[in-house]
Amino acid sequence: MLLTIDVGNTHTVLGLFEGEEVIEHWRLATDARRTADELAVVLQGLLAQSPLLKGADVSGIAICSTVPSVLNEMREMCRRYYGDVTAVIVEPGVRTGVPVRMDNPKEVGSDRIVNALAAIDQYGGPCIIVDFGTATSFDAVSAKGEYIGAVTAPGIEISVDALAAAGAQLHKVELVRPRSVIAKNTVEALQAGIIYGFAGQVDGIVERMAAELAEDPDEVTVVATGGHAALVVGESRSIDVHEPWLTLIGLRLVYHRNAA
Repeated sequence: MLLTIDVGNTHTVLGLFEGEEVIEHWRLATDARRTADELAVVLQGLLAQSPLLKGADVSGIAICSTVPSVLNEMREMCRRYYGDVTAVIVEPGVRTGVPVRMDNPKEVGSDRIVNALAAIDQYGGPCIIVDFGTATSFDAVSAKGEYIGAVTAPGIEISVDALAAAGAQLHKVELVRPRSVIAKNTVEALQAGIIYGFAGQVDGIVERMAAELAEDPDEVTVVATGGHAALVVGESRSIDVHEPWLTLIGLRLVYHRNAA
Protein backbone atom coordinates (compact mmCIF):
# COMPACT_ATOMS: atom_id res chain seq x y z
CA MET A 1 0.00 0.00 0.00
CA LEU A 2 1.13 3.55 -0.72
CA LEU A 3 1.13 6.10 2.09
CA THR A 4 0.76 9.72 0.94
CA ILE A 5 1.45 12.66 3.26
CA ASP A 6 0.54 16.29 2.51
CA VAL A 7 2.06 18.64 5.10
CA GLY A 8 0.32 22.02 5.07
CA ASN A 9 0.85 25.07 7.22
CA THR A 10 -2.13 24.24 9.45
CA HIS A 11 -2.99 20.60 8.86
CA THR A 12 -1.25 17.45 7.70
CA VAL A 13 -3.39 15.08 5.64
CA LEU A 14 -2.43 11.43 5.25
CA GLY A 15 -3.99 8.95 2.86
CA LEU A 16 -3.42 5.26 2.25
CA PHE A 17 -3.91 3.98 -1.29
CA GLU A 18 -4.72 0.49 -2.44
CA GLY A 19 -4.23 0.80 -6.17
CA GLU A 20 -5.96 4.04 -7.17
CA GLU A 21 -8.38 4.12 -4.25
CA VAL A 22 -7.97 5.98 -0.97
CA ILE A 23 -8.95 3.34 1.57
CA GLU A 24 -8.00 5.24 4.74
CA HIS A 25 -7.23 8.83 5.61
CA TRP A 26 -6.36 11.04 8.58
CA ARG A 27 -6.05 14.79 9.30
CA LEU A 28 -3.65 16.07 11.96
CA ALA A 29 -2.56 19.49 13.19
CA THR A 30 0.80 20.42 11.70
CA ASP A 31 3.30 20.94 14.51
CA ALA A 32 6.74 22.18 13.44
CA ARG A 33 8.13 21.12 16.84
CA ARG A 34 7.54 17.40 16.32
CA THR A 35 10.69 15.34 15.87
CA ALA A 36 11.16 12.41 13.51
CA ASP A 37 10.66 10.02 16.43
CA GLU A 38 7.39 11.68 17.44
CA LEU A 39 6.15 11.63 13.85
CA ALA A 40 6.92 7.91 13.65
CA VAL A 41 5.00 7.21 16.87
CA VAL A 42 1.94 9.12 15.61
CA LEU A 43 2.05 7.46 12.20
CA GLN A 44 2.51 3.95 13.53
CA GLY A 45 -0.31 4.50 16.02
CA LEU A 46 -2.71 5.56 13.25
CA LEU A 47 -1.76 2.62 11.06
CA ALA A 48 -2.07 0.13 13.90
CA GLN A 49 -5.52 1.32 15.00
CA SER A 50 -7.17 1.35 11.57
CA PRO A 51 -9.62 -1.56 11.20
CA LEU A 52 -9.30 -1.37 7.41
CA LEU A 53 -5.62 -2.21 7.15
CA LYS A 54 -5.69 -5.69 8.73
CA GLY A 55 -1.92 -5.84 9.15
CA ALA A 56 -1.09 -4.70 5.62
CA ASP A 57 2.36 -3.18 5.16
CA VAL A 58 3.28 0.20 3.71
CA SER A 59 5.18 -0.49 0.49
CA GLY A 60 5.82 3.13 -0.55
CA ILE A 61 5.67 6.69 0.80
CA ALA A 62 5.09 9.97 -1.05
CA ILE A 63 5.42 13.32 0.73
CA CYS A 64 5.02 17.00 -0.09
CA SER A 65 5.37 19.83 2.42
CA THR A 66 5.07 23.60 2.60
CA VAL A 67 6.81 23.61 6.00
CA PRO A 68 10.59 23.08 5.58
CA SER A 69 11.25 22.12 9.22
CA VAL A 70 8.59 19.41 9.13
CA LEU A 71 9.86 18.14 5.79
CA ASN A 72 13.31 17.68 7.28
CA GLU A 73 11.88 15.59 10.14
CA MET A 74 9.71 13.60 7.73
CA ARG A 75 12.82 12.79 5.73
CA GLU A 76 14.58 11.61 8.88
CA MET A 77 11.54 9.57 9.92
CA CYS A 78 11.56 7.75 6.57
CA ARG A 79 15.29 7.05 6.89
CA ARG A 80 15.15 5.72 10.44
CA TYR A 81 11.84 3.88 10.55
CA TYR A 82 11.04 3.06 6.92
CA GLY A 83 14.51 2.58 5.47
CA ASP A 84 13.42 -0.44 3.43
CA VAL A 85 10.47 1.42 1.89
CA THR A 86 10.82 3.55 -1.25
CA ALA A 87 10.07 7.18 -0.31
CA VAL A 88 9.51 9.96 -2.85
CA ILE A 89 9.63 13.54 -1.56
CA VAL A 90 8.39 16.25 -3.92
CA GLU A 91 11.29 18.68 -4.29
CA PRO A 92 13.59 19.98 -7.05
CA GLY A 93 14.77 17.09 -9.19
CA VAL A 94 11.64 15.00 -8.74
CA ARG A 95 9.74 14.34 -11.99
CA THR A 96 6.18 15.68 -11.94
CA GLY A 97 5.58 16.20 -15.66
CA VAL A 98 4.15 19.69 -14.96
CA PRO A 99 6.07 22.55 -16.65
CA VAL A 100 6.04 25.63 -14.42
CA ARG A 101 5.66 28.89 -16.41
CA MET A 102 6.34 31.32 -13.56
CA ASP A 103 8.93 34.09 -13.20
CA ASN A 104 10.58 32.05 -10.44
CA PRO A 105 9.43 28.39 -10.49
CA LYS A 106 11.13 27.75 -7.14
CA GLU A 107 8.56 30.00 -5.45
CA VAL A 108 5.71 27.63 -6.33
CA GLY A 109 4.78 25.30 -3.46
CA SER A 110 5.16 21.60 -4.12
CA ASP A 111 1.53 21.00 -3.14
CA ARG A 112 0.36 23.32 -5.93
CA ILE A 113 2.36 21.44 -8.54
CA VAL A 114 1.03 18.14 -7.22
CA ASN A 115 -2.53 19.49 -7.38
CA ALA A 116 -1.99 20.60 -10.97
CA LEU A 117 -0.77 17.13 -11.93
CA ALA A 118 -3.79 15.47 -10.32
CA ALA A 119 -6.29 17.88 -11.86
CA ILE A 120 -4.90 17.37 -15.37
CA ASP A 121 -4.86 13.60 -14.92
CA GLN A 122 -8.41 13.44 -13.55
CA TYR A 123 -10.21 16.20 -15.45
CA GLY A 124 -7.99 17.48 -18.27
CA GLY A 125 -7.15 21.08 -19.06
CA PRO A 126 -7.54 23.95 -19.01
CA CYS A 127 -8.51 24.02 -15.37
CA ILE A 128 -8.46 26.15 -12.24
CA ILE A 129 -7.78 24.61 -8.85
CA VAL A 130 -9.23 26.34 -5.79
CA ASP A 131 -7.52 25.07 -2.64
CA PHE A 132 -9.20 26.10 0.62
CA GLY A 133 -6.32 25.80 3.07
CA THR A 134 -4.48 28.22 5.32
CA ALA A 135 -4.65 30.49 2.28
CA THR A 136 -7.26 30.25 -0.47
CA SER A 137 -5.13 29.43 -3.50
CA PHE A 138 -6.24 29.64 -7.13
CA ASP A 139 -3.98 27.82 -9.61
CA ALA A 140 -4.28 28.08 -13.39
CA VAL A 141 -3.32 25.09 -15.55
CA SER A 142 -3.29 25.29 -19.34
CA ALA A 143 -4.75 22.81 -21.81
CA LYS A 144 -1.19 21.51 -22.28
CA GLY A 145 -0.84 20.73 -18.59
CA GLU A 146 1.38 23.73 -17.78
CA TYR A 147 1.21 25.53 -14.46
CA ILE A 148 0.90 29.10 -15.70
CA GLY A 149 -0.03 31.26 -12.73
CA ALA A 150 -1.82 31.74 -9.45
CA VAL A 151 -3.88 33.95 -7.16
CA THR A 152 -3.48 33.80 -3.36
CA ALA A 153 -6.00 35.20 -0.88
CA PRO A 154 -6.37 34.91 2.91
CA GLY A 155 -7.94 31.61 3.94
CA ILE A 156 -11.23 31.13 5.76
CA GLU A 157 -9.67 30.22 9.12
CA ILE A 158 -7.24 33.16 9.01
CA SER A 159 -10.08 35.55 8.20
CA VAL A 160 -12.25 34.25 11.03
CA ASP A 161 -9.39 34.51 13.52
CA ALA A 162 -8.53 38.05 12.41
CA LEU A 163 -12.15 39.19 12.68
CA ALA A 164 -12.54 37.71 16.15
CA ALA A 165 -9.28 39.29 17.30
CA ALA A 166 -10.10 42.75 15.97
CA GLY A 167 -13.75 42.98 17.00
CA ALA A 168 -14.46 43.53 20.70
CA GLN A 169 -17.98 42.07 20.45
CA LEU A 170 -17.18 39.43 17.84
CA HIS A 171 -16.02 35.90 18.45
CA LYS A 172 -15.26 32.72 16.55
CA VAL A 173 -18.36 30.88 15.38
CA GLU A 174 -19.11 27.43 14.04
CA LEU A 175 -18.60 27.43 10.30
CA VAL A 176 -21.99 26.24 9.05
CA ARG A 177 -24.55 27.61 6.60
CA PRO A 178 -26.91 30.09 8.31
CA ARG A 179 -30.68 30.03 7.87
CA SER A 180 -30.58 32.95 5.42
CA VAL A 181 -28.23 35.53 3.95
CA ILE A 182 -29.90 38.33 5.91
CA ALA A 183 -29.14 37.22 9.43
CA LYS A 184 -31.19 37.86 12.58
CA ASN A 185 -28.35 37.52 15.10
CA THR A 186 -24.62 38.13 15.35
CA VAL A 187 -23.60 34.50 15.03
CA GLU A 188 -25.53 33.97 11.80
CA ALA A 189 -24.39 37.33 10.49
CA LEU A 190 -20.79 36.18 10.85
CA GLN A 191 -21.59 32.83 9.27
CA ALA A 192 -23.30 34.50 6.32
CA GLY A 193 -20.41 36.90 5.80
CA ILE A 194 -17.86 34.11 5.87
CA ILE A 195 -19.60 31.53 3.70
CA TYR A 196 -21.32 33.77 1.15
CA GLY A 197 -18.44 36.22 1.16
CA PHE A 198 -15.93 33.52 0.23
CA ALA A 199 -18.31 32.03 -2.33
CA GLY A 200 -18.56 35.44 -3.98
CA GLN A 201 -14.78 35.84 -3.87
CA VAL A 202 -14.29 32.47 -5.54
CA ASP A 203 -16.79 33.22 -8.29
CA GLY A 204 -15.30 36.65 -8.98
CA ILE A 205 -11.68 35.47 -9.16
CA VAL A 206 -12.49 32.31 -11.13
CA GLU A 207 -14.48 34.31 -13.69
CA ARG A 208 -11.53 36.62 -14.34
CA MET A 209 -9.00 33.78 -14.43
CA ALA A 210 -11.09 31.70 -16.84
CA ALA A 211 -11.40 34.67 -19.21
CA GLU A 212 -7.59 34.88 -19.38
CA LEU A 213 -7.03 31.14 -19.45
CA ALA A 214 -9.19 30.15 -22.44
CA GLU A 215 -10.96 31.70 -25.40
CA ASP A 216 -14.11 29.98 -24.19
CA PRO A 217 -14.26 30.27 -20.37
CA ASP A 218 -16.88 27.50 -20.30
CA GLU A 219 -14.16 25.04 -21.31
CA VAL A 220 -12.30 25.63 -18.04
CA THR A 221 -12.92 23.02 -15.33
CA VAL A 222 -12.89 24.41 -11.79
CA VAL A 223 -11.79 21.93 -9.13
CA ALA A 224 -12.14 22.62 -5.40
CA THR A 225 -10.06 20.94 -2.71
CA GLY A 226 -8.75 21.64 0.80
CA GLY A 227 -10.10 21.36 4.31
CA HIS A 228 -12.71 24.13 4.05
CA ALA A 229 -13.90 23.45 0.50
CA ALA A 230 -17.13 21.77 1.62
CA LEU A 231 -18.28 25.03 3.23
CA VAL A 232 -18.21 26.95 -0.04
CA VAL A 233 -18.78 24.41 -2.81
CA GLY A 234 -22.56 24.39 -2.43
CA GLU A 235 -22.77 28.18 -2.50
CA SER A 236 -20.44 28.83 -5.44
CA ARG A 237 -21.78 28.88 -8.99
CA SER A 238 -18.35 28.43 -10.59
CA ILE A 239 -17.01 25.23 -8.96
CA ASP A 240 -17.52 22.15 -11.13
CA VAL A 241 -15.87 19.40 -9.07
CA HIS A 242 -15.09 18.88 -5.39
CA GLU A 243 -12.14 16.50 -4.90
CA PRO A 244 -11.01 16.45 -1.25
CA TRP A 245 -8.10 14.08 -2.00
CA LEU A 246 -6.66 15.99 -4.96
CA THR A 247 -3.20 16.46 -3.40
CA LEU A 248 -3.04 12.82 -2.29
CA ILE A 249 -3.97 11.69 -5.80
CA GLY A 250 -1.19 13.90 -7.18
CA LEU A 251 1.27 12.38 -4.72
CA ARG A 252 0.31 8.91 -5.91
CA LEU A 253 0.98 9.96 -9.50
CA VAL A 254 4.35 11.52 -8.60
CA TYR A 255 5.34 8.40 -6.70
CA HIS A 256 4.75 6.14 -9.68
CA ARG A 257 6.63 8.54 -11.98
CA ASN A 258 9.71 8.37 -9.76
CA ALA A 259 9.75 5.18 -7.71
CA ALA A 260 10.84 2.94 -10.59
